[in-house]
Amino acid sequence: MTSQTTKRVALALTVLLATIGSVRMASARDDELIGDAQRTIAKFNRVDSGLADFLARSAGYVVFPGVGKGGYVVGGAHGTGVLFENGVPTGKVTLNQVTVGPQIGGQEYAEVIVFETPRVLANFKQGHAKFAASASAVALDQGAAAIAQYKNGVAIFTQMKGGLMAEASVGGQKFTFEPFTTAR
Repeated sequence: MTSQTTKRVALALTVLLATIGSVRMASARDDELIGDAQRTIAKFNRVDSGLADFLARSAGYVVFPGVGKGGYVVGGAHGTGVLFENGVPTGKVTLNQVTVGPQIGGQEYAEVIVFETPRVLANFKQGHAKFAASASAVALDQGAAAIAQYKNGVAIFTQMKGGLMAEASVGGQKFTFEPFTTAR
């Protein structure tokens, strides 16, 4: 082999090994996120046992194990979650939120967004869903699933994890869906 060919083969092998390594690392991070999401659902179900039936009747749901939120006049929130369809994790969802108005503080909460129909779920996956969580969110408590109602095909459950925030702001959540590359 010539020196030039050897360099090309070495470069190709390096790129291939780096790609395989990054896919394995992403898969491990995805598995950790899925585990966090499953533990969050288990915790939600312990608080309200009716939630399991509510989720089973849905077209799908996203679980955000932790959403961090903070602000001082202008605020923001960010979280990464998992989309489940028929109880199976199918992809990663990123939540970003910007708010403007009187607000101060920071908090963390878990959130489950439930989709009533396949059409609403498909719109969400295509990036056509933007809404304010506070507009229709139900604070998780015993019996919350029994009284929860869909608004425009979506129901949202939240549970505070910590922090303190006072706000009277306006804003919305934007979501990005990315399918998992390997079957779960």
